[in-house]
Amino acid sequence: MKSKLNFSLVALSIFLLGFVQQDSDIFFKINKSIDIFGKVFQEITLNYVDPIDPEQFMLAGIKGMLSSLDPYTVFIDERKQKDVEAITSGKYGGIGATVGFQNGHATIIDIFEGYPAQRQGLRIGDEILKVDSIEITKENYPDLGNYLKKKPGSEVKLTVRREGEPAPLLFNIITEEIHIKNVPFYSFAPQDSNVVYLKLSGFNRTAGIEVKNALLDLKKKRDYKGIILDLRDNPGGLLDAAIDVCEKFLGENKLIVSIEGRNQDSYKKFISREAPIAGNRKLVVLINGGSASASEIVAGAIQDHDRGVILGEKSFGKGLVQTIVPLSYHTSLKLTTARYFTPSGRCIQKLDYSKNKKLFPNAHQLKSKSYRTEHHRLVYSAGGIKPDTIVASGASSEIVKELLARGLFFKFATHYFNKHPKIKLNKLNGNILFAKFKRYLKERKFQYRTKAITQINKLEDFFASERFLKKFTSEIEKLKNEISLAKESALEINKEKILIEIYKELAARINGRKGRIVESLKFDEQFKTAVGILENSKVYKRLLNY
Repeated sequence: MKSKLNFSLVALSIFLLGFVQQDSDIFFKINKSIDIFGKVFQEITLNYVDPIDPEQFMLAGIKGMLSSLDPYTVFIDERKQKDVEAITSGKYGGIGATVGFQNGHATIIDIFEGYPAQRQGLRIGDEILKVDSIEITKENYPDLGNYLKKKPGSEVKLTVRREGEPAPLLFNIITEEIHIKNVPFYSFAPQDSNVVYLKLSGFNRTAGIEVKNALLDLKKKRDYKGIILDLRDNPGGLLDAAIDVCEKFLGENKLIVSIEGRNQDSYKKFISREAPIAGNRKLVVLINGGSASASEIVAGAIQDHDRGVILGEKSFGKGLVQTIVPLSYHTSLKLTTARYFTPSGRCIQKLDYSKNKKLFPNAHQLKSKSYRTEHHRLVYSAGGIKPDTIVASGASSEIVKELLARGLFFKFATHYFNKHPKIKLNKLNGNILFAKFKRYLKERKFQYRTKAITQINKLEDFFASERFLKKFTSEIEKLKNEISLAKESALEINKEKILIEIYKELAARINGRKGRIVESLKFDEQFKTAVGILENSKVYKRLLNY
């Protein structure tokens, strides 16, 4: 008996020694690496042939190091701290506008209803030339957020160029606390139906309460039987917010999501704890390739519990969880610390970032496996959330894609609205509007370069290099002429699709994000299919295997 006890103690000692040795090895490697890195950094900074900015050099080193990991693990410098705080808290001090960099200029691309930017007359399409005395250029554009996001009650002077105005405009704006809306629009859709539509565009701390308030507000008007939750192009946000949103639809004591980090003791399960505000009303969730992270947690939980129909196109496929780690000097690290798993047990991460076996000797293997929902429907891991019913978004033609890529619908809407600021969409004549758009393209010398022309030019170069171009000259010219004729008619062929894009942009000028969403739904095949499924109980039940 004594020998058995001694053997057990020896085995336990060896086991524990293994852990001590392993920890000792990792800390030795960390200290050794930091020592070498520090000496290389110091030597280069002090003795390189040209003077080096130590801070920029360190940033380059950090970026290089992080580039070997997944793209969600990033260093957040002092300039971007306000953006992180705004995303997590859902509020910030500012003017109430979204700015993007278009054609070499900082351009207002969205204005929030009820905030200073809207009240003082800023418009979508206005170009910001100066903030206070600082001229905005391509180089300092990344700092624009810091210039505009200030403590509520601060004064910001904006110098703005507006098309059609002979001189720049000056706006003196007092900043306010801006609340970022997760639910920018909700309504009965169609208006006379018993189906409600909620657009959920983000997941900050107030996402769950916004969904709840929207449903309560709609119920005051009349009861509803079906819900469309639109998660398309929602990039995600906070894990807690995703759980909060799920609780508005799932029953009590339902597993929503589980997460597991590097160590087994990091495993956590998140269970719904409240009665769902949506009750057991029929539900359709819209997703697409832009639905990621928290959106996929919600869609995965709804799908695995057969709580509603997932409709649209396959989601992005981000099954990783990040934690914000505060660092010194007002910086932080957004670090991937765990994977999440839907209630059926699947990790929907699409891309494997741990293929470097030297860097990740014991990495988690990403493989597609099959799982079962509550109603025994098959679902799969490692590839995003696959909808229960796939409905394409209605791919745009090549010319519409090119017009979108060049921002020409946006520019034309800005141009047209600045000339007609009191327009009403229902009063516009589509034929006249289309003619004006064509004239606008001609004035800006828009050249539609088709893929066919690109391929023919390559073929022509190949024939020339092989010295038998003359044999095919007439055939090539004939093809070019035919393509040229097709190009001229491409606008007319796609007139309807082009007008849809123009109307959406004009709706945004007239009524902001709500206007754009309302106008988009008129032509949205995925939305129309969702309404049809909610109105047909047999189809709804069949899709969920009831």
